[in-house]
Amino acid sequence: MYQATNVYLICGFAAIGGGLFGFDISSMSGVIGTSAYKRYFDNPVSYRQGGITASMPAGSLVGSLASSFVADRFSRKVALQVACVLWIIGSIIQCASQNVIMLCAGRAISGLCVGMTSSLVPVYQSEIAPKEIRGRVVSFHQWAITWGILIQYFIQYGAAQVGGGPDDPNQPEAAFRIPWGVQMLPAFILFIGLFFFPYSPRWLASKDRWEEAIQVMADLHGGGNVNHPKVLAEYKEIEEALRFEREEALSTFGALLQPRIFKRVILGISVQMWSQLCGINIMMYYVVYIMEGARIGSPLTTASIQYVINVLLTLPAFVILDRIGRRPMLMFGSILMMTFFFISGALQAIYGQPNDGTGSSDITWIIRDNVQVSSAIVAISYLYVATFATTWGPTSWTYTAEIFPSRVRAMAVSISAASNWLWNMVLAFGVPPLLWNINWKVYMIFAAFNGCAFIHMALCAHETAGLTLEEMDDVFDSGHLAWRPRKKTSRLDALQRDIELDLAPRRARQ
Repeated sequence: MYQATNVYLICGFAAIGGGLFGFDISSMSGVIGTSAYKRYFDNPVSYRQGGITASMPAGSLVGSLASSFVADRFSRKVALQVACVLWIIGSIIQCASQNVIMLCAGRAISGLCVGMTSSLVPVYQSEIAPKEIRGRVVSFHQWAITWGILIQYFIQYGAAQVGGGPDDPNQPEAAFRIPWGVQMLPAFILFIGLFFFPYSPRWLASKDRWEEAIQVMADLHGGGNVNHPKVLAEYKEIEEALRFEREEALSTFGALLQPRIFKRVILGISVQMWSQLCGINIMMYYVVYIMEGARIGSPLTTASIQYVINVLLTLPAFVILDRIGRRPMLMFGSILMMTFFFISGALQAIYGQPNDGTGSSDITWIIRDNVQVSSAIVAISYLYVATFATTWGPTSWTYTAEIFPSRVRAMAVSISAASNWLWNMVLAFGVPPLLWNINWKVYMIFAAFNGCAFIHMALCAHETAGLTLEEMDDVFDSGHLAWRPRKKTSRLDALQRDIELDLAPRRARQ
């Protein structure tokens, strides 16, 4: 059977799992503004809409926590295929929804898939990729998320035009059933395609399938040559790391609770928590409400521009994440997003007013007859999304996928991703009533969160760019303070040079 060997192809295709995450994020934003959805589900707003939206991250929380058990036993690849099946089942139920309960059930089942893929796609990518481009290829995951958001949004945008359009009181149900049915297609493609992709070499090594592991590494990094110096160096690194982990003779849970590992688990949990508390949730799930409050142009059209920006501005991360590093991206992103939230909140506080019935019934705070301020609020939301897309979006997934040792990686990343989904669920449920009750003050809360994230990352986030996964113990266990610069020299490079020197006399004799 054909087996893919190109790292970019493998990691890019696996990122379709991230695309499902994007489909989830956008699965409500293009629907909640349509008359068909409001009429069929009895105009859900505030807590009811929050409950519908939160049902998927609730399932994702469970899926994320369960993902490591499947991935460690049956492999990362098989676990992703299981997730695809769950997504297809959930999509079918959503498409056939007869009431809010059935809709929530379908979203929760699809959420199980998204929880698994959000944990396992970055792990699979990081275990496949060489250190030089690990940040770049794991960023494919975030880029696929943005593509999923964009594609699903435009599917919904097109479906919203059925009948007399989104404002037609008799709009047919196809406006929301079509997008919820179409979204199962990428999961089917990913399920079939994974049969032609390799197992993670580090997972194979952990199961003592060394011949298969070194062959996969050779195909990926040595042009099929198992005696390539880079392949042999990586083989020795993985072998030494596994030997050290096995000498400790601890269970996976026991290893997680070791102080040297536990502090990394807390860091991973925190990075994923801040990636939600930075406010992307409010911009993506409820962007239609924000645009309705600004009262400028069509909310659906204005929001679609935001999704295009999200896709395009993820691209710079491919170039700069491995060059600049993880720490600067996290810190710089936090400062900018904090600034944008403060400005947007201030503009709404100064120029906004309670909805007196002239605005949409979905919102309680509007900007009336002030095109300049409304345009500024929309522009700031675009700048915010651009900042997140380049900084926290790709970096948060890359960082949490690379800081843990092999033995606990899948479980530690699943716990970290569960933090993402816990806060995603809390915010998905809490943001609608917050927007309804305290309006612009929500923006000040998220600005403060970004300030806290900056301080935390400045004090605790070590730089990991340019180092192998097996070298993370050196980074985090050396006692070196996170904010002090260190040389970006990899042990793997020295080991590869030593092997090349050893092999040179033999090649000369041949």
